[in-house]
Amino acid sequence: MKLSDHRDIKASPETVWAAILDPEMLKACVPGCESMTGTPESGFEAVVVQKVGPVSARFTGAVTLSEMVAGKSLKISGEGKGGPAGFAKGGANVTLTPIPEGTRLGYEVEANVGGKLAQLGSRIIDGFAKKMADQFFERFK
Repeated sequence: MKLSDHRDIKASPETVWAAILDPEMLKACVPGCESMTGTPESGFEAVVVQKVGPVSARFTGAVTLSEMVAGKSLKISGEGKGGPAGFAKGGANVTLTPIPEGTRLGYEVEANVGGKLAQLGSRIIDGFAKKMADQFFERFK
């Protein structure tokens, strides 16, 4: 599954950059996130509870940040395991571009799932992934 979009944020690229590296900010933005610990340098560990169609699961996972160009771009990679529900893994390339109103945050996401989640079908998974991305970036805004 691939997805790309952008959000305009009424804050400077420096402010947006600091927020995207803050584990408390990320915890507040990830739907269903129960905990988020770590640092941008060593990576983050998270626990997220989600329901996808008829499948509910508690995912534990790790997120790493790479290819960081301060105030401009970074790559987010992650993988989560949800026990019998399966797994999800993927990444996002994030860019920050100054605009007169603040910052345009662009993103390209690629994700894959396996286990029971994969049995739900691509239409349900794609819809869920888009909803999660929309919720994350609306909260982040």
